[in-house]
Amino acid sequence: MTRPLRIIYPGAIYHITVRGNRKQDIFLDNTDRKIFLQTLTSVIKTYHWICHAYCLMNNHYHLIIETPETNLSSGMRDLNGIYTQRFNKRHNTTGHVFQGRFKAFVVEKESYLLEVSRYVVLNPVRSGLVMSPEKWPWSNFCFTSGLKKSPPWLTINWTLDYFSSQLSKAYKMYRTFVMEGLEREMPKMRKEDGIVLGSPQFVHEVWRIAKKSSEKKEVSRAEKIIGRPSLEELFRDIRGIEERNSAIRFARECCGYSGSTIAHFLHLSPTTVSLIARGKSKKIKKGKR
Repeated sequence: MTRPLRIIYPGAIYHITVRGNRKQDIFLDNTDRKIFLQTLTSVIKTYHWICHAYCLMNNHYHLIIETPETNLSSGMRDLNGIYTQRFNKRHNTTGHVFQGRFKAFVVEKESYLLEVSRYVVLNPVRSGLVMSPEKWPWSNFCFTSGLKKSPPWLTINWTLDYFSSQLSKAYKMYRTFVMEGLEREMPKMRKEDGIVLGSPQFVHEVWRIAKKSSEKKEVSRAEKIIGRPSLEELFRDIRGIEERNSAIRFARECCGYSGSTIAHFLHLSPTTVSLIARGKSKKIKKGKR
């Protein structure tokens, strides 16, 4: 089984989701949650992460992390590994606490960070655990909304500055923004939907970075990009066979377009597209487009 693509670059922002093994609870009480936050605090300090938002549920957790350095995987390994050790020791158990690899969406700061942050803090409300986000003490909502003093490891300035330079006004506008989210449909952030949350331009830039990654051939076919670009956008301004073939692989592997759909668009045979997608053909002539 192929492993999902992990896109790593300096300054990337990720919406991270980690679930309990076999859907079991990863926090059995509030002491577990405190231990996790202590562990998270240490990891943020060690890896120089910027934490914009978080929410600890019962059988999973959410983080929105900005990584000035390319150390997401190392930091997550420490976070989950150290917490697992502490959890097992405290509860006199052994084995896995978390289910498989963590899920990480790359998030475009300008167009998606606020929406994803709202999604994160509304999880307890939408799950029926509380009636309003301030009633759930295990997220950043009370800190970002000014109801409690923010801990030093949590970064709320960017979010608040978006609303107003006047702090009291920013707090109020943030609270209103979050509550308005209860009347909106939840954004699609399921595993099968994608690895990138952003505009078409951002998606293209992320793919440019991903092409340089040694993991680019490990993209799961189930992975798709939210708000994926159209085929017209993908193949616009393509110059030469190599660029076209690269775009074919991206459309097939990352955007979830079928080989037959790509073949029809480019006036190529499905067999040709299949060969290109598998990296078996680099010198096939252009189609009619």
